[in-house]
Amino acid sequence: MTNRVYDILKWIALVVLPATATLYTMLAKIWGLPGEAEIPMTITAVDTFLGALLGVSSVKYQQEEQE
Repeated sequence: MTNRVYDILKWIALVVLPATATLYTMLAKIWGLPGEAEIPMTITAVDTFLGALLGVSSVKYQQEEQE
């Protein structure tokens, strides 16, 4: 994975997905949208998975740099 791809995925994991989950939670309560809990929980699960993958990638990269 290139540094650019890593940086984009990290930004998505740290900013976009949590903000999206929060936005949908609030709008669902205000407007009575479907999936008030399920959709934000799904977004959060995907975000957690992406964060774990990025963490593993970062550790592997750092190990390769040290060798």
